[in-house]
Amino acid sequence: MIDLHVHSNASDGTDDPADVVRLAAAAGVTTLALTDHDTTAGWDAAARAVPAGLRLVRGAEFSTTAPDGRGGEVSAHLLGYLFDPADPAILADQERLRGERGRRIGVMTERLRADGYDVDPAAIADRTGAPVGRPHLGRALVEIGAVSSVSEAFESFLAKDGPYYEPKADTPIAEAIAMIRAAGGVTVWAHPWARRKGAVVEESVIEAMAGLGLAGLEVDHPDHAPEDRERLRALAGDLHLLTTGSSDYHGGNKETPIAAETTAPGQLDALVAQATGADVVTGGP
Repeated sequence: MIDLHVHSNASDGTDDPADVVRLAAAAGVTTLALTDHDTTAGWDAAARAVPAGLRLVRGAEFSTTAPDGRGGEVSAHLLGYLFDPADPAILADQERLRGERGRRIGVMTERLRADGYDVDPAAIADRTGAPVGRPHLGRALVEIGAVSSVSEAFESFLAKDGPYYEPKADTPIAEAIAMIRAAGGVTVWAHPWARRKGAVVEESVIEAMAGLGLAGLEVDHPDHAPEDRERLRALAGDLHLLTTGSSDYHGGNKETPIAAETTAPGQLDALVAQATGADVVTGGP
């Protein structure tokens, strides 16, 4: 089983990077990609924990914006795999994005407190050392009893059309593709048609990004409807793009288990063959 999209508490998951690796191995996963949001902070701990029989593909999920094909823009997440983590452009982009997350959470926290919700997401983030994000704010709302789960917090308090939401300035997706490619990495568009997360792009945008070096589409994802998977798979075939499947595991912040969706071995091999920035970590002996 190959799962190419999981998160640890280096970003907005709840498990330590090493624990994510151990959980994946226990679930029968043979190849795992750690793809925390806008950070490679969990790479070393995850690599040290890789057991015999498991391979670790190191990556990250980059926060970007994309034209929607209708004259506007939408939020888009770009998975970058096996890039050089010391690349100056990567480091600068990730630092800027983490700063944007912190600024946004500060604004949202103050709005919630003004309405009587005494939340402290920074205290929750301090327990793990991770940069504070919306899931930490969601957990803070759970702790004060405002909601029963992080998912409920996202559906109400933290929704993009809600009174407490604050946007952040993400990187244009074309720039992110070029940056990751220049660092020797391979790019896959994460859950491009996850419609319950918000508006999605038209096919023409995916076609345009393929022309700029996008390598693949995350087709099999828990938030993709069957008909959208079918069309994305056909589109990937037309554009000669890789297709991946992944759980988007976040530990206790989501109900989806590791390897709920998986990637075909041939697609993984093709992805790895394109990368020059970092090596796959193989457990020994």
